[in-house]
Amino acid sequence: MLNPNLEQVQLNTEEYQRYSRHLILPEVGLDGQKRLKAASVLCIGTGGLGSPLLLYLAAAGIGNIGIVDFDIVDHSNLQRQVIHGTSWVGKPKIESAKNRIHEINPHCQVDLYETRLSSENALDILKSYDVVVDGTDNFPTRYLVNDACVLLNKPNVYGSIFRFEGQATVFNYEGGPNYRDLYPEPPPPGMVPS
Repeated sequence: MLNPNLEQVQLNTEEYQRYSRHLILPEVGLDGQKRLKAASVLCIGTGGLGSPLLLYLAAAGIGNIGIVDFDIVDHSNLQRQVIHGTSWVGKPKIESAKNRIHEINPHCQVDLYETRLSSENALDILKSYDVVVDGTDNFPTRYLVNDACVLLNKPNVYGSIFRFEGQATVFNYEGGPNYRDLYPEPPPPGMVPS
């Protein structure tokens, strides 16, 4: 809820303690923290991009976090996908992420979508969230996320990583440019790493 009725959003005593450093920042304050609690963010992917993002969303106090992923935690994930731990190897990434989010902040509601995002389910999954974060690593899904965000008029927070380089931006914010405006067509297969 990007413009919530802040009178209806309440923080309990533990939340006042938890967010005390935010509350003293003029740029956040009580109204800003209530906005964070009222907000809903969907993170697509719990890999190298989604993992740290989910940790910080939970710590910041986002009230409702949705997670889309269909993969299983593997030993090879652990050095960069920091939300997952060794005890979760062989188990669904979304369950691992939910568990860690609740360790960080039990006040977060976490919605799980253990599925591959597709043209059949994207609009239904994305429609309930204020902001969508694309933490995917392949072009077809990036274009799908972009197109669904455009159709639903949702901001699309985008990031990508290649070796020691990264990119981050927000597409489709208040009708601004979207991913297809920058990259009308995906590159030919094999031209760039995912």
